[in-house]
Amino acid sequence: MTATETHRTIETIFRIEQARLIAGLARMVRDVGMAEELAQEALVTALSEWPKTGVPQNPGAWLMAVAKRRALDGIRRDRMLARKHAEIGRELEGEHDRSVEAIEAALDDDIGDELLSLIFTACHPVLSPEARAALTLRLIGGLTTDEIARAFLSSEATIAQRIVRAKKTLSKAGLTYEVPRGSERDERLASVLEVIYLIFNEGYAATAGEDLVRPALCAEAQRLGRILAGLMPDEPEVFGLLALMEIQASRMAARTAPDGSPIPLTEQNRARWDQLLIRRGLAALERAEALGGAKGIYALQAALAACHARARKAEETDWTRIAALYDTLRDVMPSPVVDLNRAVAHSMAFGPEAGLALIGDLERSEILRGYAPLPAAKGDFLYRAGRLAEARPQFEHAAALSRNEREKAFFLKRAADCGN
Repeated sequence: MTATETHRTIETIFRIEQARLIAGLARMVRDVGMAEELAQEALVTALSEWPKTGVPQNPGAWLMAVAKRRALDGIRRDRMLARKHAEIGRELEGEHDRSVEAIEAALDDDIGDELLSLIFTACHPVLSPEARAALTLRLIGGLTTDEIARAFLSSEATIAQRIVRAKKTLSKAGLTYEVPRGSERDERLASVLEVIYLIFNEGYAATAGEDLVRPALCAEAQRLGRILAGLMPDEPEVFGLLALMEIQASRMAARTAPDGSPIPLTEQNRARWDQLLIRRGLAALERAEALGGAKGIYALQAALAACHARARKAEETDWTRIAALYDTLRDVMPSPVVDLNRAVAHSMAFGPEAGLALIGDLERSEILRGYAPLPAAKGDFLYRAGRLAEARPQFEHAAALSRNEREKAFFLKRAADCGN
């Protein structure tokens, strides 16, 4: 194996092991920033030694052993960390001379709790949603700062500052790196799920830029969802979110034309939908419902997606059931966006005039002011009602509001289809 090949192997291994390393180290040093630095130091050591000695049989355990020893050395050097030395020094000292295999065995005993603790820490409500998303992708997803910046169409410097501030905020908060319990766990779990779904949505329908979708970001959110489902097998909303993401992602290949323009759901080639993801999604939805979570906000949205997934042809879609599900979702999660989607569902189930009757109040909503899907939906209702002259300015308004170039072009085409 050449030096270049070895380096690539090391980088791949580190990306796989990174979350596990940081999770175990954060539990011991009680500082996620320090844990990440120790993991990076272990990577540097591997890049130096493995090309000469070869990749060890248990690379993850090797990296953890090096990181732990660096932590112990640092604690010994820095007298200001005397308190942490007292708390964790004895634990690390006892492991200093243990074999790599023994360390790996010890890690396997509680790695689930450690990784879950890291997820809950990265998604702590003390951080803004943007900071939670960036930190989660960095620590759990293993994405570089540049990759996160490109995913969210931001500068690398901005993302780097966001991550640094997030780490400092967590450090100042004096958090215990443990999975919360009781009502606090319920509150924090909602934050965790919100962040993962935020990441997925940014990949599924990009808010700005040249591309309508970013599949890599969706895949990362799905991976995080699967990890969470494995760590929390009795939480219905975890499976509700996983079901929603898997089913939505199944349509990814059919959502855009070769030129990148969007294809409406009703016009997509359903033969291109990923049946494996659909089966996974439906299985996760069944699990959520079996756990008593049928009316959870993510399970309800997954049930909506399942209605489309089960229809072999667009005309077979059960829009009446979809409209009823949106009625329930509106009670569980009231919001103007849900109301807008409910209006779309009712327009499909009961005719465009039904949608127009529901959308009137939404046009006066401050929250939806500047929200491109609102005039786009009204334009569609009017178009299907044969009121083309009224539909055209709605599509033009939607295009003016959109920050995504592909979406903007799609709205302008719909406006042009209305004629002069």
